[in-house]
Amino acid sequence: MSNESKEKVIVLIGPTAVGKTNTSIQLAEQFDGEIISGDSMQIYRRMDIGTAKITKEEMNNIPHHLLDIKEPQESFSVAEFQQLVRKKITEIHSKGHIPIIVGGTGLYIQSVLYDYQFTETPGDEEYRIHLEEEVKRYGNEWLHTKLLETDSEAGKSIHPNNVRRVIRALEIYHCTGKKMSEFQAEQKQELLYDIALIGLTMDRDLLYGRINDRVDLMMNQGLLEEVKSLYDEGLKSAQSVQAIGYKELFEYLDGEVSLERAIENLKQNSRRYAKRQLTWFRNKMDVTWYDMTNKEEHPKIIKEISDFIAGKLHLKSNK
Repeated sequence: MSNESKEKVIVLIGPTAVGKTNTSIQLAEQFDGEIISGDSMQIYRRMDIGTAKITKEEMNNIPHHLLDIKEPQESFSVAEFQQLVRKKITEIHSKGHIPIIVGGTGLYIQSVLYDYQFTETPGDEEYRIHLEEEVKRYGNEWLHTKLLETDSEAGKSIHPNNVRRVIRALEIYHCTGKKMSEFQAEQKQELLYDIALIGLTMDRDLLYGRINDRVDLMMNQGLLEEVKSLYDEGLKSAQSVQAIGYKELFEYLDGEVSLERAIENLKQNSRRYAKRQLTWFRNKMDVTWYDMTNKEEHPKIIKEISDFIAGKLHLKSNK
């Protein structure tokens, strides 16, 4: 399929706290865009502060999609995300607007853009239940170590607390003798859309400082109260609360660590996640990067990004 016949999509990626939200609004205003969240946790209702979900005021009347579509006790898969986003892309185009996917969950975004098939790997429910029982007995880290021994590449890309994906990777190997990473490598790397793929980056020390400040702000905004309401609902084993920002405070509410230690763990895990995000994007996707380190340069950088998008997708900017 030629690029002329493909739907156009702007994709904005980057680590947590780098400034994607503000940049995405400016791009949406310039290109008649509608924003699709590419974040695997912002789909959950009542999980606003910990996921740094955009507020109604910040949206500036730009339509946003795939926010608040699931209850925290519900599970959510890459395959479901792929299906929902592809449908939204077509819907947005039918209105004469441009879809802008914004987020930091690399595999989710990649699954939409490329011809990824999720139905071809078999499953074994009995083995899955057995692994779920072992997690309860031995813990997340133990299971993740088992994956690292079986499929080190998948183990490095999946967080130990993403138990469902760890189990899925082990299940694929158990059923087929092939690693999840091998299945992923065999996927066709054919782009389904005509895309402008932009990445935001930043000096690491500055980014880490911003992450630390963001955690402090989240705590001031009421993150502990948000987490406690989920804790009080008995959602300890739900997929949603394995996310950074929730699991650390669950440990505090369980009496395992002090609040001070939980906040430090949250900051450290967020910094590590940002590092993993950058590594993933650099290794897996063909990104045009823009450095957001110097705040005074932001207007100039936004102009450069807009010019790149306009040239790449043959679009006219409103500004």
